[in-house]
Amino acid sequence: MSTSLSRRRFIVSSASLGALGMSPLRAVEPFVRSSRSLLRLSLAAYSFGDQFKASKDGSPARMDMKKFIDYCADHACGGAELTSYYFPEKVTDEYFRDVRRHAHLRGVTISGTAVGNDFCHPLGEKRNAEIASVKEWIRKAAILGAPHIRVFTGGPHGNTEAEAVKLAIAALEECGEEAGKAGIFLGVENHGGIVRRAESLVEIIQAVRSPWVGINLDTGNFYSTDPYREWALCAPWAVNVQFKGKVHVGGKSAVEKADYARTFKILRDAHYQGFVALEY
Repeated sequence: MSTSLSRRRFIVSSASLGALGMSPLRAVEPFVRSSRSLLRLSLAAYSFGDQFKASKDGSPARMDMKKFIDYCADHACGGAELTSYYFPEKVTDEYFRDVRRHAHLRGVTISGTAVGNDFCHPLGEKRNAEIASVKEWIRKAAILGAPHIRVFTGGPHGNTEAEAVKLAIAALEECGEEAGKAGIFLGVENHGGIVRRAESLVEIIQAVRSPWVGINLDTGNFYSTDPYREWALCAPWAVNVQFKGKVHVGGKSAVEKADYARTFKILRDAHYQGFVALEY
């Protein structure tokens, strides 16, 4: 992607954000769903991060994607979120097709994948590379049959937070256009940086002009005095949920057991229909 094209998208998105700033939370409406909430269980490969790594003594990793899918099947978990970090470094399209075949034969639905990216770099090579990487994973997700990709926004890199927000919106619109062609949702995670608050995340989602961009709601990533309120604000725009058994109330170090009943009531009240991926 040329820097000039990126700059044009940035300018257009800046105008959109300006309009949003005049009246917060007014642009893109929540997803329209029927009144009945449908929650489907998935498991995030991220939960087994250490097992995907080779041992220090040189012995092979205890887990790979096929074994992870087997684990899901053996424990009656119908969904598997295949985090991109744990695929082989040099991976082929044939490998993705093989994983997809294996999942189908085991009766496991690939609920999505997750990438690590930062869209808030200033206009230039680094930011272009981040966008290109997400687009490449859209292509890979299509081969996998994954309907959703978790993405990040990032944080300011010497810019103001307002500038970082504009950069993120422009990148999300560009990648959202590509994702739409493949029929894949991009879910922006509440992962600190410019989306550390629910209000900020929702404003960004509403400013992104794409029906294929929503929220990947991570229940462990808000640190306010009332994270449940923030979940409720985000839930109407959720396209995926990552559920953690613990919640932070009043700070990152203030950890307590999540209120399961309250959590799922929030999702049902928002008419959320989709996967809830356990991540621990």
